[in-house]
Parts: sequence; C-alpha cells; structure tokens
Amino acid sequence: MLSELRVAYDAVIDVLTRTRSLYRALCALIVLFGAIAARPAPADAPFIAANSSAMNSMMAAMTIVPSGDADVDFVAMMTPHHKGAIAMAQAEIRYGRNELLHRLAQEIIVTQQQEITAMKVALGSRPTRARGVSP
Repeated sequence: MLSELRVAYDAVIDVLTRTRSLYRALCALIVLFGAIAARPAPADAPFIAANSSAMNSMMAAMTIVPSGDADVDFVAMMTPHHKGAIAMAQAEIRYGRNELLHRLAQEIIVTQQQEITAMKVALGSRPTRARGVSP
C-alpha cells in the first residue's frame, strides 16, 4: 500500500508540474486513490481481519497496572494471551485449508483452555485480575 501511495504521489506531482493546475493534480489524485480502493480484497482478508482483531484484543487486555503480586499479574497477562491464541486458532480452523494446521489449531484451543483453568486454580481464591486492568 505504501508503494502505491508513493506512485500516486509521484503521479500527482508530475501532473502538477506539467500542467501547473492544482485542479488537474487533485483530479489525478482522486482517480488514483479510487483505483487503489477499488482493488479486490486479498483472498485471506477475512482471516487477516479475524487474526488482527484477536491480536488487538489480546494486546489491549494484556496491559495491566501491576498489583504487586507477581502471580496475580502473571495470570492477568497470560489469560488474555492464551485467549488470543485461542481466537487465532479458531480463525485458522474457520478460514484455513490445511488439515494438519486445523488439527494443530484444535490442539492449541484445548491446551490453552486447560492452561487458563490451571492458572486460575493455581491462584486459588486470590483475584485473577491485577488492579487497574482495562476490561
């Protein structure tokens, strides 16, 4: 996309230089951006969108204010990390075609869920979220 924007920029500057018309340069820019925007989405766009959503949610949820208890903080950060892995594995199952990767993704889902449960059990009755954690 960046290289396409550079081409569009260069083309507009060329039109502006040759015609000395801002109006024509802006028209050229509109045409070029329209062509870039009209491109078909990549075949894996739904997978990329699902994966990006999982990553963004995971990264936001992993941001905590330390509680002063390393165990609580560890679980507070690792739980969304594991949930992110689960969401990415679900995206692979939904959009991927490789049967071996589907099986691996299914194993990831099971093991990550088990590890989330194990971490919560290990903390016992202590809170599983660090103070000040964004939901």
